[in-house]
Amino acid sequence: MASPTLICDTEPWKELRAHVEDINKTHLRDLMNDTSRCQSMMMDFDGILLDYSRQRATTGTLNKLFNLAEAARVKEKINRMFNGERINSTENRSVLHVALRAPRDAVINSDGKNVVPEVWQVLDKIRDFSERVRSGAWVGATGKTLKDVVAIGIGGSFLGPLFVHTALQTEAEAIECARGRQLRFLANVDPIDVARNITGLNPETTLVVVVSKTFTTAETMLNARTLREWISSALGPQAVAKHMVAVSTNLKLVEQFGIDPNNAFAFWDWVGGRYSVCSAVGVLPLSLQYGFPIVEKFLKGASSVDQHFYSAPFEKNVPVLLGLLSVWNVSFLGYSARAILPYSQALEKFAPHIQQVSMESNGKGVSIDGVPLPYETGEIDFGEPGTNGQHSFYQLIHQGRVIPCDFIGVVKSQQPVYLKDEVVSNHDELMSNFFAQPDALAYGKTPEQLQKENVAEHLVSHKTFSGNRPSLSILLPSLNAYNIGQLLAIYEHRVAVQGFVWGINSFDQWGVELGKSLASQVRKQLHASRKKGESVEGFNFSTKTLITTYLEASADVPSDPSTLLPKI
Repeated sequence: MASPTLICDTEPWKELRAHVEDINKTHLRDLMNDTSRCQSMMMDFDGILLDYSRQRATTGTLNKLFNLAEAARVKEKINRMFNGERINSTENRSVLHVALRAPRDAVINSDGKNVVPEVWQVLDKIRDFSERVRSGAWVGATGKTLKDVVAIGIGGSFLGPLFVHTALQTEAEAIECARGRQLRFLANVDPIDVARNITGLNPETTLVVVVSKTFTTAETMLNARTLREWISSALGPQAVAKHMVAVSTNLKLVEQFGIDPNNAFAFWDWVGGRYSVCSAVGVLPLSLQYGFPIVEKFLKGASSVDQHFYSAPFEKNVPVLLGLLSVWNVSFLGYSARAILPYSQALEKFAPHIQQVSMESNGKGVSIDGVPLPYETGEIDFGEPGTNGQHSFYQLIHQGRVIPCDFIGVVKSQQPVYLKDEVVSNHDELMSNFFAQPDALAYGKTPEQLQKENVAEHLVSHKTFSGNRPSLSILLPSLNAYNIGQLLAIYEHRVAVQGFVWGINSFDQWGVELGKSLASQVRKQLHASRKKGESVEGFNFSTKTLITTYLEASADVPSDPSTLLPKI
């Protein structure tokens, strides 16, 4: 049987490889002087303006990328995803996070069954439960209103919901809806994270949401048992059913844990963890904090982009354009990283979330058919809100290695500030930097310009900026729940497009398994050494030395400790 064709063996790929030589002869200073080119590289959709004119690309580059997308059958793969086909072939699953935010009357099938009614059944259950908790109809074991929520989950069960929560915290309508309430996220198994999350909380007014599809995730379940103990020690074991609920599909283990199965909220195998923020994973804790109507606007924003991604021609398709340009930067221009730079403090948790969405999805070394790849996939994602990042890592971006940048700006601030006699408002000051930085990266500054400014000769090379550093700009009209949903979906689909072109499975994550497996061996060793005094065996010299040093230095830990909870 002939081995499957890799995308790098196709003519469009080879044409793009040859095209790099042409691009290397140009500079963004010159490309930006072509007004018609710049106009063709700006587009708007549903209030969002995308400007990718500062990419090291011509209209010819784009045409070659569209040919590459055709060779990779990207449109066919998008259709297969929306049709519920099992495109996650290594786990034999559909990929239907788009169904999580589909309108109630939509039809999206998985295995011949429309899943949208099931989705809305869970959403309606969340709406009802969150309204009961928020109104005080559902109270804790001592009759007090549950005004504080701790959501326990890790990875996709944490990063996405935290991003949305952080983005909504300072939005005017969301503030009103959340008044008097708190939402915290417990992810790390580090006891310090437990301590920080329960500090200042009263078990009587706290509701804990345990998020684990299988109810077996090691870190999540240890944290869940810890908070169960915190509640039980203060209110008695019978209080658990009133103060803990679950997002899980394993109703048997939920019940064994002490949570009423009626208070378990389902999600499905066709929802990957990093794509699950629009499921009960995110919708339940966010609805408890802000109310379901706010969260529904977030879902509608994501759904708007879903429909755009599915139906718009590639030349006017925001996620497709972004995905193809990322492939161009990574696979042809050789840029291995990407900076996500939101000029909004409310988006401070956006880059960490996209870091997982992107790097867990596309950090693969074999094709979807298991063939080792002769090219790199994925990029190293990092970021920080502007202008903080400017005083941190922009030095490297401007004068060190080339890192393509995503600048994300917002027209209307969530919290405008105006001071009498100031030259500009605080938000205008922020946006001045948003508009300036892409041009600084694109144009740079030449030795000739510096000499005209009478810069000392020995400093000219130090103050020279090469420019020709690619970026793109995304301008949002505001940052409300709807816009946050739009932004999320744009990046989710962008990542999928990259994976579709590279011919990989962007929806599995086998790379996270090995470390967890080895950790279980260490866990058994620590138990045997603590409880039975057994020496450390079965590890290489380095690991054995580290574990032995750790055990010796923490010998004061009792072998059979009584329960101890954090005290801050």
